[in-house]
Amino acid sequence: MTDMKTLLKTITGTIMNATPARPAKGDEAPASEFEGEIREFVRRDVAQLRRPGLEPQSSEQATANINSLLDRVSGSSVTEIDGLIADLRNVRDFLHSEGERVQREIASYAQLSQVAMTSVKIISESMGQWKSKVQDVRIDRP
Repeated sequence: MTDMKTLLKTITGTIMNATPARPAKGDEAPASEFEGEIREFVRRDVAQLRRPGLEPQSSEQATANINSLLDRVSGSSVTEIDGLIADLRNVRDFLHSEGERVQREIASYAQLSQVAMTSVKIISESMGQWKSKVQDVRIDRP
């Protein structure tokens, strides 16, 4: 690792201090852009090596950074979805309790209807008996 640092320092120093050769007339712009890109690449690599205590990121660190970024980006959406799920659960519970209440009401009305039908049947039978007695009394009268 130390040999690599020394080599990179040497290459960087050579590139920084070197005077470029005179390129042909048409090649000036592409050659200087290429040299600038090489210099920038070497500077970045050397700058990373010169920082004390900093190692290139491991795959675990990169994964943690990506997870952190995804958590921040999706956090508000997940919060909204969680709220929506809670609201839907509340509506489901309300509908379930209302369904049970309606079933109880229907059972109560069915029972009331049965009692009313029985009462009407008793009344109609009683009236039928009275009617027959009244007709018997009328027949007996001359």
